[in-house]
This record gives sequence, structure tokens and C-alpha cells, in this order.
Amino acid sequence: QVSLVESGGGLVQAGGSLRLSCAASGRTFSNYVLGWFRQAPGKEREFVGAISWSGGRTYYADSVKGRFSISRDNAKNTVYLQMNSLKPEDTAVYYCAVDLYSNVFRVLPRDYDYWGQGTQVAVSS
Repeated sequence: QVSLVESGGGLVQAGGSLRLSCAASGRTFSNYVLGWFRQAPGKEREFVGAISWSGGRTYYADSVKGRFSISRDNAKNTVYLQMNSLKPEDTAVYYCAVDLYSNVFRVLPRDYDYWGQGTQVAVSS
């Protein structure tokens, strides 16, 4: 069993920044991928980016490339999503999720095994 807890969401003006955290606990593996997704009202959950826990490689959706970055702190079992130059269209509930059984980046929610509860990000214009 893996537990994921997100934090750091909030309200920010367009052009501002936020940093989300995802703290992982429970069963651990040496090779897995932790992804960030988001879901806006009335829309499907979409992939934002991901990081490989062992090697620290990252992969991003085109919509956030150059604005968002993902990093990890192995000692704290925590992954961060740094969001800069935020836009109103970034408004969504943000989720972290773990893909335990793959060391390649997958972008579909169904490929991820455990999810956090989500944290709301609202960007005002």
C-alpha cells in the first residue's frame, strides 16, 4: 500500500508561482514513476508531468513545458511540482500518482496505481 498526500495549492494571480508537494509513504520500490495530473471542472484528468524516482528523469506535457518543473527529495520521500508563469487555464485540482510497475513515462491515468486526494489550484486573471 502506498499513501500519497498533496499540499501547497491555493489562489494565485496570473503570472505567479506555486509549489505543490507530494509526500509518499508506505510500500516503496526502487524503480517507479511519480506523476502529476490535473482535472479542471467538466474536463478529463490530464497528464502534467512525471519523474522517475531512481534516476530523476522528468517528462512534461507540452502545455506546461518550460513553466513547470518536477523535482524530488529522496530523503523526505517527497516530490515537488514547481509551477511558474501560471495562467488561468492552469486552474484545476492537481493530483500526484504513482506508477509502480513501469520505468517509462506513461500519460494515461489508468496506468497509475495509487493517487493522492488532490489539491486545488486557482489562477485568477
